[in-house]
Amino acid sequence: MPKFQIKVAPDTVAYADGENHKLVVEFAIPGAPSDTVDVKILEDSVHLTAPARDIEYVAALALGWPVKPDKAEATYENGLLRIEVPFKDPMEDAVKVAIKSGGAETNPKTIVTGGELPAAARVGGKAPAGQQPKLPVAAPA
Repeated sequence: MPKFQIKVAPDTVAYADGENHKLVVEFAIPGAPSDTVDVKILEDSVHLTAPARDIEYVAALALGWPVKPDKAEATYENGLLRIEVPFKDPMEDAVKVAIKSGGAETNPKTIVTGGELPAAARVGGKAPAGQQPKLPVAAPA
């Protein structure tokens, strides 16, 4: 029968380094042997499992900015796991879009902000269905 371990969320802190180039994540996982610590990093999250005595530390941390998981470095000393991973440049995977010249010409649109509709917007000289024609306002006498 497998050994039952209570799952516990470790004390965790995540912050940007002084130059805002790297994300630093620290997990307090005292008593976990370093060879049992399992950390997985994606561009948008960090996942941890670390069995220790009668408990198992587990954590999933969603990141607010993408990182470069393949450049992550981790150290484990005195029960503190420290991970440093560089932030990803948001334009790093950007794709340049080719712009074709020519193509269909566009005609400017007239936007009516008040008054009567322009002749091109009227149907058969009348306002479109659902719209009431505006009546002229008499000037005060």
